[in-house]
Amino acid sequence: MDRRRIWGFFAAPGMVWLGVFFVVAFYAVVSVGLGNVNTLYQPIPHWNPLDWNVGYLVQAVESVIPGGQNWAVVVRTVLYLGVAIVLSLLIGYPVAYYASRHAGRWRGLVVILLILPFWISYIMRMFAWTNLLAPDGYGSKLLSALSIDTLFSSLGLLDGTDWLGGQGITVILALVYGYVPFFILPLFASLDRIDQRVIEAARDLGAPPPSSFWRVILPMSKPGILAGLVLVALPMAGDYYTQTLMSGSPSTSMFGNVINDYIQGGPDKSLGASMTIILSAVLLVFMLYYLRTLRREQGEVAA
Repeated sequence: MDRRRIWGFFAAPGMVWLGVFFVVAFYAVVSVGLGNVNTLYQPIPHWNPLDWNVGYLVQAVESVIPGGQNWAVVVRTVLYLGVAIVLSLLIGYPVAYYASRHAGRWRGLVVILLILPFWISYIMRMFAWTNLLAPDGYGSKLLSALSIDTLFSSLGLLDGTDWLGGQGITVILALVYGYVPFFILPLFASLDRIDQRVIEAARDLGAPPPSSFWRVILPMSKPGILAGLVLVALPMAGDYYTQTLMSGSPSTSMFGNVINDYIQGGPDKSLGASMTIILSAVLLVFMLYYLRTLRREQGEVAA
């Protein structure tokens, strides 16, 4: 038995697991989104593709285009994600770079600190911040003592002093806090794989440290940056519990909140499933771009 068959044998349980708990589950969502409802507005899935009904999908598409019912939510979601991703990059890259290139004997400790957030449930971490940012919470008192709330108010980022009172900036910062470790870890691995001799060669050829960073290190860490962006952008796009816990206001609702409202809190479960199909299609395009870019980068390295 050759190696390919041996590893195929070991991979079979994982493939079956993905098939049952992802492919089948997603097909169920598609069947509901392209299905129908009974007189009590309970969804009737259409499992046969020949029976699919595109009515709810068309309605969902019409609601997310300019002028549609959920267009403002789409724009807000894109804005929140864009700012959160940029902040994750600005925060995460220096941390990953320091941990991989300059941490020295503290490297192990830094890596442990990066992994520590995964020991605690995401929701529990958000709950902790709701207590800290409550009007009488220690976090709010500290931010007030440092005049951070005054600064944010002067910049138009905070309305009043209640951080949990429907503030978009709170939702964005909570998204960054919750997902930035997913950005740092793959970037750390990518930076750690860069051969130190390549950097030394650039410096031997007369490149100063800033130039060697921009022309050598940064381009070679691009796969890690893209991997980190994918790992934070995909879950952020469908996130709804962060906004629910940190704001709960309709003025800060994201696309995930709209889907959750349709499926959990309203009679239009088929419309919510159609919204899920649209979100999945958009994220699939982003994922295909990442895979294409990664394959091109690997081809350039091999050449």
